[in-house]
Amino acid sequence: MADILIVDDERDIRELISDILEDEGYTTRLAGTSDEAVAQVKRELPGLMILDIWLKDSTMDGIDILKMVKREHPEVPVVIISGHGNIEIAVAAIKQGAYDFIEKPFNIDQLMVVIGRAMETSRLRRENVELKRKDTGPVEMIGTSAAFKGLKSNLDKVMRSNGRVMLTGPAGSGKELAARIVHAGSERARAPFVVVNSAAVAPDRMEEVLFGRETAERGVEPGLLEEANGGILYFDEIADLPLGTQSKILRVLVEQSFIRVGGADKTSVDVRVISSTTRDLPGEIAAGRFREELYHRLNVVPIHVPPLADRREDIPELAAHFVGVFNATQGLPLRALSEEAKAMLQSMQWPGNVRQLKNVIERVLILGDGSGPIDPGELQEIETTGGGEGGAVLPAALATLPLREAREAFEREYLLTQINRFGGNISRTASFVGMERSALHRKLKSLGVVTGTKSGARVAYVADDDEEE
Repeated sequence: MADILIVDDERDIRELISDILEDEGYTTRLAGTSDEAVAQVKRELPGLMILDIWLKDSTMDGIDILKMVKREHPEVPVVIISGHGNIEIAVAAIKQGAYDFIEKPFNIDQLMVVIGRAMETSRLRRENVELKRKDTGPVEMIGTSAAFKGLKSNLDKVMRSNGRVMLTGPAGSGKELAARIVHAGSERARAPFVVVNSAAVAPDRMEEVLFGRETAERGVEPGLLEEANGGILYFDEIADLPLGTQSKILRVLVEQSFIRVGGADKTSVDVRVISSTTRDLPGEIAAGRFREELYHRLNVVPIHVPPLADRREDIPELAAHFVGVFNATQGLPLRALSEEAKAMLQSMQWPGNVRQLKNVIERVLILGDGSGPIDPGELQEIETTGGGEGGAVLPAALATLPLREAREAFEREYLLTQINRFGGNISRTASFVGMERSALHRKLKSLGVVTGTKSGARVAYVADDDEEE
């Protein structure tokens, strides 16, 4: 996209401009009519267009071509030239999105200055888009637990398809990272990954943000749908999308086209949609807050992203990974975790999931005063000073119970924590707590603790009456 398309009905003019530009090192293409110009644009986008206003023997004039190009390819700068130029034509061209207007007969030096600036603008726009695509941080997921392997297997399966994916799971569990993993492994990896933060956009501005707008004063302003063309549009918390916008997004999914706010013409896009939610969308549908048809269009491939509580085996590896990330990005100490610290992290509650774990590790590295292994005391200090959200699994209500009941509750919670820490592996749990496996089984039965599969992982929980029977 580094060549220049010259559109002029006068052969001498277009060839003269071409010769001048090629002497300056540019590559050019020529068109004498509107049909030739449209065909050239469709064949391959130019880096810049030089476009005559008046085109003899053509179905469209220069302004019509300008409108078409800025509607479908707003990133391409267009320089308008005309031998009949006046201020009204110049203003009309600029309002429609032209980069500049030059009147014939033009000064060669003036033409070269305008073209140089326009090409630089085109280059900066392309680089800016590329930087946005790359500025996503490392796209990798960490873990070896059964729940993690199940998630990764599902993501691998949808990478090469073009199907819409609905990611569900609690806040902080890594739904956006999962979407980026799909993007990075797909055929759209070199195209944009654009995030729509549904909760952060005011409802009355959502349509402008998504579809863009057209105004007489500012011309065409592309929206996120156009920015994502060829790539993936990720709706973060789709349940927060306004009802009115939901119906229009549904139409985009069906037609792969839309009309900008204030515009009249349809704009076509090729976009794969991935969405995520922390809410119960069927419940939102029943309450009249989400369109059922949109739900079914988006929920082609549902994938659940498990909470950190279902993948406690991964916590030491995740914590070590975050230590490495903060060392590389912020220069924080590269510290190991003691075995006791790992055990404590695995036994803590994580309502904020992976995001919360990352925050806790960052605080420990910032507030810590040593370079040796992180110990439980530092984690306990963050917890007791209110610096972290992670609390101990054991409930404070133990202090109000008689000794026998408190001991039984402690044993139940302790063993639940240890079994889940070891991914449901009874043998490893028995070895760690210092019990024979058979004795541990008897203890678990007496406490009403059973194991089962949840999110692909083996977990322990307190059985209800039916299960005990």
